Amino acid sequence: MIKFTGVTKEYLKTGAALKQVSFHIARGQFAFLTGHSGAGKTTALRLIYLAERPTAGEVRVSGFSTARAGPREIPRLRRRLGIVFQDFQLLEDRTAEENVAFALEVTGARHTTIRPRVMRVLTQVGLAGKANQYPRELSGGEQQRVAIARARVNDPVVLLADEPTGNLDERATRGIFQLLKDINASGTAVLMATHDLDLVRSMDAHLIELQQGEVVYDSAEDAAGRQPVAP
Repeated sequence: MIKFTGVTKEYLKTGAALKQVSFHIARGQFAFLTGHSGAGKTTALRLIYLAERPTAGEVRVSGFSTARAGPREIPRLRRRLGIVFQDFQLLEDRTAEENVAFALEVTGARHTTIRPRVMRVLTQVGLAGKANQYPRELSGGEQQRVAIARARVNDPVVLLADEPTGNLDERATRGIFQLLKDINASGTAVLMATHDLDLVRSMDAHLIELQQGEVVYDSAEDAAGRQPVAP
């Protein structure tokens, strides 16, 4: 589903953000990508949805490869992914319904199918009753639920969540995390970047820890009986 093989990403001004990173996330799996700020979590996610290309190595995602994917294939890949950000990235001049609908409009969905699909995912995240409200009228947790509905509306095979609870209080965090677990239970693979160790400890999931751009622990390797780099 997602496979990093010897991936290095270097920037001209700041140097290497990732160094020889290798890991594999299977279809339908829930995985955490952890590490302190600057460890390389966001860079890894950006490589997955091809906002960046690796300096060396290869990233494979649902049949697409950074070594071969051309510009025309990037939109095709992104239609198979859902992406959720820490700062929500909602359009302030559009309602919750319109924000979710936008994800379908840009992919050329048939107009008659858009509203039923939008209302289905808003119902799933518990916001059908707030479909006509604007982001400024919603709490932080509700805004993130809209963002998750937008990420789900194209029925992605993988959902990427970059610190999705970083701006939320404890109660909203629990709600968003449960929602991500429910999405995973429906068959969608979830890769969640987080530094919230309480969330990580609360679930028996695949754990990949980055430190200064390197993988220092991979629970899949530990489970396979290989010695992890760090405990």
